[in-house]
Amino acid sequence: MLRCGKSIRLTRKEAERFELITGFPVKNVRTLGDLKRYVARCKAYYRDDSEDWLILERLIDRHVSRCIAAA
Repeated sequence: MLRCGKSIRLTRKEAERFELITGFPVKNVRTLGDLKRYVARCKAYYRDDSEDWLILERLIDRHVSRCIAAA
């Protein structure tokens, strides 16, 4: 992730990984707030009480953490 002030830009690899994990295209993610909304939308779509959901949630959270740490 590239960061300039409040603006961010996911690298192609990061965006592709988000799409692979979530199944949702990454569009119009230009701030950390946009990224948080994107992640919240994805999590809300898949949320349930299964173990699969917990694994997916962890994958999403780890990828977000990696992106933020790289900036």
